[in-house]
Amino acid sequence: MLTDNAKTVTVEHIAGIPVRHPQVVAAGRHYGCQVVSCVPCDPESKGGAEATVRIAKADLVPTSANLLAAYDTFAELVDACLTWCDAVNSRRHRATGQIPGDRLDVERTTLHVLPIEPLALALGEERLVGSDRTISFNSVRYSTPPGYTGARVWCRVVGEELSITARTDSGDLSEIWRHKLSTPGVPQIIDAHYPDHPDGRSVLQPRLQPRSEAEIAFVGIGPGAGRWLKEAGPVGAVRIRAKTARAVEPATVLGNDKVDQALGNGPTS
Repeated sequence: MLTDNAKTVTVEHIAGIPVRHPQVVAAGRHYGCQVVSCVPCDPESKGGAEATVRIAKADLVPTSANLLAAYDTFAELVDACLTWCDAVNSRRHRATGQIPGDRLDVERTTLHVLPIEPLALALGEERLVGSDRTISFNSVRYSTPPGYTGARVWCRVVGEELSITARTDSGDLSEIWRHKLSTPGVPQIIDAHYPDHPDGRSVLQPRLQPRSEAEIAFVGIGPGAGRWLKEAGPVGAVRIRAKTARAVEPATVLGNDKVDQALGNGPTS
């Protein structure tokens, strides 16, 4: 694989010898190929790489020449790249006189089979899913679907989104979710990732655990009573014990349903 001398490929040159980036070496080893770089200041060894960039700029980068002001989304750029590749690879090459797409069909017969799974480095940065089903990426919390607590996942930026990949139950590496990229202080938490906690409530949300006879009597009025108590506590309602005791009295006379319905409207103070 021939590349230019980007720092991501060649860390430095020592006595004219390029020193490869360890991750690039690992990628080449995984896919069974050798990564080589162009000789600095030698146009003959890098003409192909520069020509590709020149053609791509002319056809893909928004300019007055191609009458495109901008791409509205990253997905539109991806689609444009695919269309451009189809066009370039289907026309006859000036030097070889052959169509690249047809030439590739012939060359495939001599190429070895690629690994089934991609190199982990290609999946992005590794993260560990916490007990709250989230991972941290660039100081932002992103939620993950159920079933991955404690698992290793890989995160990479794809345009304006964060792609999260994990090993699924079938043993395959697969993308499990995509989030819109966010900024610190604005976590991306999806309610659907917490089906056992309605409305996306935290796993640390307290549960009703009545202990005394008065508490048992109040909670026993119905779900509205429990909802009233859950809302009254966090907002700092006053004399909660006295109010719960008074609510039990009319419930014994009017029935639980009417009192429970009234309590379900929430605390007023």
